[in-house]
Amino acid sequence: MNLHELTITQAAKGLRDGSFSATNLVQACLDRIAARNETVNAFISVFAEEALAAAAKADEDLAAGNAKPLTGIPFGVKDAICTVGQRSTGAAKILDAYVPSHDATVVAKLKNAGAILIGKQNCDAFGHGASNENSMYGPVKNPHDLGKVSGGSSGGSAAALADNQCLFSVAEDTGGSIRQPAAFCGVVGLRPSYGRNSRYGIMPMGSSLDTVGPMTKTVADLALVQEIMAGHDANDMTTVPDAVQPLTPAMNKKVEGLTVGIPKEYMELEGLDDEVKQAITAQVEALQKQGCTVKEISLPHTKYAIATYYILVPSEDSSNLGRLDGIRYGSRKEGDSLFDVYAQTRRDGFPEEVKRRIMIGTYCLSAGYYDAYYKKAQRVRTKIMQDFTDAFSDVDVIIAPTSPFPAFGIGEKADDPIAMYLADAFVCPAAVAGMPAVSVPAGKTQAGLPIGVQIIAPRLAEERLIQVASAIHS
Repeated sequence: MNLHELTITQAAKGLRDGSFSATNLVQACLDRIAARNETVNAFISVFAEEALAAAAKADEDLAAGNAKPLTGIPFGVKDAICTVGQRSTGAAKILDAYVPSHDATVVAKLKNAGAILIGKQNCDAFGHGASNENSMYGPVKNPHDLGKVSGGSSGGSAAALADNQCLFSVAEDTGGSIRQPAAFCGVVGLRPSYGRNSRYGIMPMGSSLDTVGPMTKTVADLALVQEIMAGHDANDMTTVPDAVQPLTPAMNKKVEGLTVGIPKEYMELEGLDDEVKQAITAQVEALQKQGCTVKEISLPHTKYAIATYYILVPSEDSSNLGRLDGIRYGSRKEGDSLFDVYAQTRRDGFPEEVKRRIMIGTYCLSAGYYDAYYKKAQRVRTKIMQDFTDAFSDVDVIIAPTSPFPAFGIGEKADDPIAMYLADAFVCPAAVAGMPAVSVPAGKTQAGLPIGVQIIAPRLAEERLIQVASAIHS
């Protein structure tokens, strides 16, 4: 196996027993990026010089017996996450030259654990999209079929991992932006509970839904990375003070005796692809053979989740993105008046989907419409949360498809925003409710496209996700 194809677990073992060096490992990933990125377009920025310098330091630590859990392991970060001294664009031209003065807390934790940042990964601009076609640096292509989308918004993070350009990725999930591209690209992706991981240093989209989590090649790797990323952060008052439960031990826990809920609203959705449904059914049957009890459940407000999401998130978007005006930071267009500076900077600096959501959100928050839209959406959100609370009184986890269909063609849904929004139909409800969820590979279609199965657990029960996920995908 080539070094860039290794999992974190395999690479860590090889580094410690001297089979290869951190410099060898990082160079292998950089070579892979050089060979493939022009085709896949997964990375916006690559930090080869800095990564190799960090690898040399990692080799010194390994030789001295000072290795940390991730020493020498190369990783990539979604470009909507800040990295100190290194360009962070959010995949929008308005931040084309933006260089943060700080690391996001999760990035700092991973670096402190020895991981080596090799580059920033392409995404839908500021997380706005379900296909990674809304990047101002071009769409990311699916390594399994270059004519298909990689999913969004964290498509670059998923594609880079699936194409073995890094050993793990750090991404962000507001309404499904980790899980859906993980399913499309055949990797493992975790949305932790809201508040489990710090959002400090994450370019905000929908602040009440934004989460940051890992993408890995295996569940074991996911458990390791999430353990390091999780925890309270004084810089983010939305992080929970609860102690972080060790996740790696959950890998060895049997699933016998657990009750698995299957939401009828998901499995009966019109438009659910037959091959996806068959793959999910097969995974449920496999869990039954391992001793799980399967129970049909109802999440009756599921049908309102997309509408709720696309009121709440654009509303928060319109507020969060107000800071990007070309005055305080970011690229600026000159004009004859202050209004012209604002208008021309935002016109050229934002892609169409970002503009669309700002306009929707501003409308929903405007006088006379706040009660009719935003306030009502918050009430429905409470109903969706209650659906999950009721369901978890009877079941331990919920199993569902990650996406109604496998990766679709680039440009196929570009002219139909509503059809594009429906790509998040299965990932959106858990996000609105703040529940943890993970997507793991569940097979492939006859055309060779990956299918993802989604596991949803009660709030702050990430160890249960790992327990069940490891029974499906090692």
